[in-house]
Amino acid sequence: MSTFGSPGGRQIQSKPTPPERGSFPLDHDGECKDVMMNYLSCIKKVKGTNEAECRNLAKSYLSCRMDRNLMAKDEFKNLGFGEDKPGTPEGTKVGADEGKKNELRW
Repeated sequence: MSTFGSPGGRQIQSKPTPPERGSFPLDHDGECKDVMMNYLSCIKKVKGTNEAECRNLAKSYLSCRMDRNLMAKDEFKNLGFGEDKPGTPEGTKVGADEGKKNELRW
């Protein structure tokens, strides 16, 4: 129910809760800026496809942030960096639902 028009015109104060993930301090000092710029240039170079080179840069960027306490330390598998399966060449189809090589799947 809305408090608009209620006697006294009081607003109900509610304390916002931060999200579980995705909220972390900004890199004000630019400690990981060079890694971030390399990652962004890689993404631009490959036109947004999911290349292994760019994934490695993203992994190093997250590692930089974790090392400098700019984000909570976590395992890379929880951040979307699963271990590569040995014996499976990159870009080959493992299942029928894999899609094209380097296609981003949401």
